[in-house]
Amino acid sequence: MSDPDSIQRQLFSRGLPRRSLLQAGLLPGMLAAGGMTSDGTFAGGSRDRPPGFGTAKRCILLFMWGGPSQLDTFDMKPDAPAEVRGEFQPISSVVPGLELCEHFRGLATKTDLLTVIRSMSHDDPAHLSSAHTTLTGHLPPVNKSDAEPPGPNDSPHLGGVLSQFHSAPAGLPASVTMPWKTLHPAAPGGTAPGQTGGWLGTAADPMLVTGDPSQADWSVPALRLADGLNLQRLEDRRSLLQSISRQQDRLGSQYSRQLDLQQLQAFEMLGSGLVRQAFDLAQESAADRQRYGNHIHGQCVLLGRRLLERGVPFVSVNWHNDGRNFWDTHGDNFNRLKRDLIPPADMALTALLTDLQERGMLEDTLVVWTGEFGRRPQITAGNAGREHHPFCYSSLLAGAGIRRGAVHGSSDRIARYPEQDAVSPGDLAATVLHAMGVPAEATLRDAGGRPHLLYAGNPVGGVFG
Repeated sequence: MSDPDSIQRQLFSRGLPRRSLLQAGLLPGMLAAGGMTSDGTFAGGSRDRPPGFGTAKRCILLFMWGGPSQLDTFDMKPDAPAEVRGEFQPISSVVPGLELCEHFRGLATKTDLLTVIRSMSHDDPAHLSSAHTTLTGHLPPVNKSDAEPPGPNDSPHLGGVLSQFHSAPAGLPASVTMPWKTLHPAAPGGTAPGQTGGWLGTAADPMLVTGDPSQADWSVPALRLADGLNLQRLEDRRSLLQSISRQQDRLGSQYSRQLDLQQLQAFEMLGSGLVRQAFDLAQESAADRQRYGNHIHGQCVLLGRRLLERGVPFVSVNWHNDGRNFWDTHGDNFNRLKRDLIPPADMALTALLTDLQERGMLEDTLVVWTGEFGRRPQITAGNAGREHHPFCYSSLLAGAGIRRGAVHGSSDRIARYPEQDAVSPGDLAATVLHAMGVPAEATLRDAGGRPHLLYAGNPVGGVFG
């Protein structure tokens, strides 16, 4: 099958202008941002970047949809009043002085590989709009709203942005999201915005891989051939569509060109044995599959590692639809955390860090673990729940030049507000872009040709070693 460069040559040969390719997301770098050169720097950009610039070749984002409690995970306050500290106890980790919740026993053995940010903060208590801000680094068109569904004016998902600067080999997608697009049944808007290509267009959408990879009969829906269709018939259809596309090109249709690009990418994926192999978890050893956990989250994270290892630059694993409102623990907070939420999250993250280190990938793979906000310090009387609290929460970073065994920022005595070095979702997203080698002055253009700056915050320099 053709590689991405050969696809570019095919499209150029049909008269598709470079600007259209840039807008469609095929070329790895934008001319407006300075294209990537052979030595990994960006033309037109400074070589004298702050620490951490370009340290990551790939990134995996673990999005804990619903909002994990900072007080019951990575910023415990054992000396706080009983109505704040809750029932969990802190435990020591391998880093002296760095304590975690007692139910993160696996991660406690790996804190020497990561930085805990205890000063994440913003002011949006709504799930949907704050998810947009977390996943894109930009405020949504309608902020502080659970009623606004996704739209074409949303900012593009981080994976969509990075797909403009980093390509994947052998027909693999440049960005993957699994196992679903997050939605909230209690939110009038339903699906959270910020999970698509947004104003970059649908060609920049991350590939969505749905279903439960822990099930024996699971396969990637997008890679299934329709009944009665084999690879030869698929190739025949591709040849026919290429003939039609040449006729459409003569009409100068921009829409048909973008559709043609997406069709080419789809054919590359469907017809590639290497692509199918990349998504085949059966090739992982039973021991590795067990290490990540025989559950949907663990197997999605394992699949994410597998894709990263094969050249996919960005993978986002959203906390799955568990039918229980995810990490949104308005009630029964402590039972939900210790029984359903922390154990699979702890198992998968511990396995991922161990696996990346053993494979020599941690040095140039950025790992991000975050939710869209935290939980209110005061426990709700009567149902042992914690309410939404965006003003202070915790995130984790590891790999790709991130300081090891460190804590960045601090919160006040009850983790209500940051006390030092507050970090916004825009700052966290800027840190990802910075680590992935995207310059702060880079811009991308929307379908109307308008340029957009990609940074809406500042890279958190203190997290890099």
